[in-house]
Amino acid sequence: MTRVVILDYGSGNLRSAERAVQRVGADVEVTADRHAALEADGLVVPGVGAFAACIEGLRSVGGDKIIGTRLAGGRPVLGICVGMQILFERGVEHGVESKGTGEWPGTVERLHADVVPHMGWNTVRAPEDSQLFAGLDADTRFYFLHSYALRKWELNSGLRGQQPKVTWSHHGEDFVAAAENGPLWATQFHPEKSGDAGAHLLENWLRTL
Repeated sequence: MTRVVILDYGSGNLRSAERAVQRVGADVEVTADRHAALEADGLVVPGVGAFAACIEGLRSVGGDKIIGTRLAGGRPVLGICVGMQILFERGVEHGVESKGTGEWPGTVERLHADVVPHMGWNTVRAPEDSQLFAGLDADTRFYFLHSYALRKWELNSGLRGQQPKVTWSHHGEDFVAAAENGPLWATQFHPEKSGDAGAHLLENWLRTL
């Protein structure tokens, strides 16, 4: 059975993520243990709340180094919501800039929209060759809850020589809803809160492990 670790660094819907990944057939452990996180077939990095608090919590358990080590060895990592945002170089909230893990270039900023946070169901625009969204219709909706996002994708060449596949959504303006880049995948929305669509997406990720 595929082994997946949900990284516990004090942030994120840990139990919801655990149940969602178990639902699609994985053996799941919620832990901050470095060895378990490095040895698992897949690592999920959830996250809710403020960028600065999440990156501080991640670093407190060595999560940034765990992610970096896994990616250097081509080992899959899936970031969710703020767990996606902290993969970028920096985040700016209320005028305060925080450094992310820097796995991808770019700055996470407040959405330019009449209504913030962006909360509820929305569609996405995925590339035709997306593995993450394979088998899902273009009008499939996913559950979002966020005020900040990556508004501009800056990476042209991907990790391990693989071209990034970037999925977009729209709330007031376009923003990055998901990305697939070699072993590093991430979603701004919550697959664990997105019902059958989220389960299908997680199944697609598990098939690559």
